[in-house]
Amino acid sequence: MSEETAAKGGVLPPFAVAGSLRAPEGDIPAICAMSAGDLVRAIGAGEVSVVEVVTAFLDRIEAVNPVHNAIVSLRPRADILADAARKDAERAAGATVGPLFGLPVAIKDLSPTKGLTTTFGSPLFRDHVPDEDGISTARIRAAGAIVTGKTNTPEFGLGSHSFNEVFGATGNAFDPTRSAGGSSGGAAVALATRMVPIADGSDMGGSLRNPAAFNNVYGLRPSFGRVPSLPAGSVFEAQLATDGPMARSAEDLALLLAVQAGADPRQPLSFGLASLDEPRLTQDRPVRIGWLGDLGGHLAMEEGIRETALSAVARIPGAETMPADLDFEPERLWQSFVLQRQAALAMRYGPLYDEPAKRALLKPEMQWEIEAGRTRSAVDLHRAYETRTALHLRLLDLFRRFDFLALPAAQVWPFPIGWRWPQMVAGRPMDSYHRWMECVALGTLSGCPVLALPAGLRDGLSTGVQIIAPHGREADLIELARIYESRSRAN
Repeated sequence: MSEETAAKGGVLPPFAVAGSLRAPEGDIPAICAMSAGDLVRAIGAGEVSVVEVVTAFLDRIEAVNPVHNAIVSLRPRADILADAARKDAERAAGATVGPLFGLPVAIKDLSPTKGLTTTFGSPLFRDHVPDEDGISTARIRAAGAIVTGKTNTPEFGLGSHSFNEVFGATGNAFDPTRSAGGSSGGAAVALATRMVPIADGSDMGGSLRNPAAFNNVYGLRPSFGRVPSLPAGSVFEAQLATDGPMARSAEDLALLLAVQAGADPRQPLSFGLASLDEPRLTQDRPVRIGWLGDLGGHLAMEEGIRETALSAVARIPGAETMPADLDFEPERLWQSFVLQRQAALAMRYGPLYDEPAKRALLKPEMQWEIEAGRTRSAVDLHRAYETRTALHLRLLDLFRRFDFLALPAAQVWPFPIGWRWPQMVAGRPMDSYHRWMECVALGTLSGCPVLALPAGLRDGLSTGVQIIAPHGREADLIELARIYESRSRAN
């Protein structure tokens, strides 16, 4: 497959188009409107049973999911309710209520879930049922959550638009004829429409940030190592991908991150990070935020994106926002990201490509990634790593002047669900299926924690802003989100 073919774009087959469906009307049930933290507290105090909570969310899924197609591989209702009844019995018997006790959750379909179909969005794994949970999923279960199903994702997580040949496309929370973003698009929509109280996701190229922006929720890409996963390559490499939390509030974001985080001996880079409980932000001076904007005009952005994102930063109480110069060639960053991504995908999924029958079932974008990755030399990869190192040193300089750096979390507004991806942004052609999301590459390569902060809606569609903190400082990002929420509550 040629690079031209992979970059062409085009439209999706008919399965992906939501047609005339619209978001459901009516009030959100009281239980589904509660925060995850409040639900756990209410369950622990005996104010509501787990069966009542789970029933409310299952009813919500039944009403809303046919419109948005966010939750897939839903378990039988009777089995889920039986799990809920066992939780109630455990609590009645005096069992300790864990941090996610009794919460119904749907796990992103890229994360292995023991005994539950996990397709990775690929027809090659349509009937795949793992024998073990991924690390994050296992921790979520151990914290007392009840797994109800999976959340939709693009095939193998490729692309910031959640569609695949197994389940179709997920529609945006505010307009299901628009993209939900991706690759954690199903998670973001399920969260925003109150089908789940909290959601997990993962992020290589903005997959926790873009769908959060498209659906007006929080997404947090943690520092590399903060949320370990089973090794997919060298355990001594700061890999591009990481698991992380999504939530509707800062408190819930912190709640899930605390469950997912923690060192694992299988991931040596997961040790030695700063505590999640000790933010460094103080009241004795303004919070200094460096505004990176569109990286000096390098990033093509649709009308209103920059202004909406900057306006959100300006609404943070006590923040002092100043222009910041990355002083680093943006195209060099993008090429480093692309090369490392291609190499990683070629190594991991190359065996599928090598079998012609399986190759035919891989999406064109994956075939392009593998083919390009196999043309890269060790010297090419080393140079890409050198770029990442140089970026790290430059960010150290910037973080001496600023507490945070900020730029938009998406370059476009949610686009029609029938597109594969935007081929033009602000009059500029996009040369690959992911170039329109180039704004996320900086955060990924930095290895720093990045918060997708909801920036608000324009003409009924949502966008967000990325806030980048120094490595290991997730606590500062969550505190910043709390400060941001305090302004919203006051208004």
